[in-house]
Order: sequence, then C-alpha cells, then structure tokens
Amino acid sequence: MNIGEKIKLLRMANGLTQEELANRCELTKGFISQVERDLTSPSIASLVDILECLGTNLREFFNETEDEKIVFQKDDIFIQEDTENKCEIHWIVPNAQKNNMEPILMILDEGGQSMIHDPHEGEEFGFVLSGTIVIHIGNKKYKAKKGDSFYFKPSRTHFISNGGKTKAKVLWVCTPPSF
Repeated sequence: MNIGEKIKLLRMANGLTQEELANRCELTKGFISQVERDLTSPSIASLVDILECLGTNLREFFNETEDEKIVFQKDDIFIQEDTENKCEIHWIVPNAQKNNMEPILMILDEGGQSMIHDPHEGEEFGFVLSGTIVIHIGNKKYKAKKGDSFYFKPSRTHFISNGGKTKAKVLWVCTPPSF
C-alpha cells in the first residue's frame, strides 16, 4: 500500500490543499508534502490526526477491499438445467444471493415452467426477450409476449410458464434473492 499516494488522493477528494490539511492537523505543509511523496512516514498519532481531518480512520484507511466487479461475461454465467420443468436458469451475475437483487435469464421450452415460488418479501420484475409466457400469481394468470415486462410484489405463490409453441426467454429479477 502506498500510504502517501492514498493520503494525497483523500486530500484532493476533500478539496484541500496541502497547506489547508497541514493547518487542520497542526502540522507543516512541508511535512504533508513529504508524507504524500513517501519521503517520510508519519507517526501513528500524526496519521490518526491526518485521517481524522480527511474524514476517515485507521481501520477504513487500511481496509484493502477488492474492487467491485461491474461487468460480467459469458464465462461468469452458471447454468442449471431443470429437465423436469423443461427450463434452464442462467445465473448471469455470480453470487448475486449476497446482493439486494438477483437477476437470472430463464429459458423455457415449449410446455416448460419455472419452479413454484412461495410468497416472500420483496419485488419481482421480468422482461420477455422472446416468446410468450404466462405469469401465475395465486389463482390469476397474466400473458406477456416479447417486449413486454412484468412487475409484482410476491405476496402469493407465483411462477411463470411458456405460453407459446417456441422457446421463451425472460430476464427475471428478484429482490431479495430467492432463485
């Protein structure tokens, strides 16, 4: 970890000059400059003061977290085939169960359907990419075709089925994750 560079980035993010930071920490501008260029190391007490003036603390400053993955490729997708229900579930974001929402791509063969989901907290959203589907919510059925979307609160038993004679593809997003 390059402490000086990280301090400089924090200082700049806070819109402070070296002199302004030095004044707030009761240090000299020259000392802040040397720290930022890694020519000297601050004492723990000085580092705590600097970080406090920058709106952070030792724990947050030294916490090395992995960069969050933003883009997912085909190799990241996990596919589960459900031959009994004639469908495939494509988990398009790995480990989405730890997130607030879980997107999947569901491919339903003719006569296929998703698993039946019990009522739960949250929301469900879907976009029909191809084919025709039927959304079953409790005792009601709603038909959706390519280009249509659906949205509901899953307070009743629900699932989708293929309502046509060709494969249907649906991008389905559930919150909280339950697939």
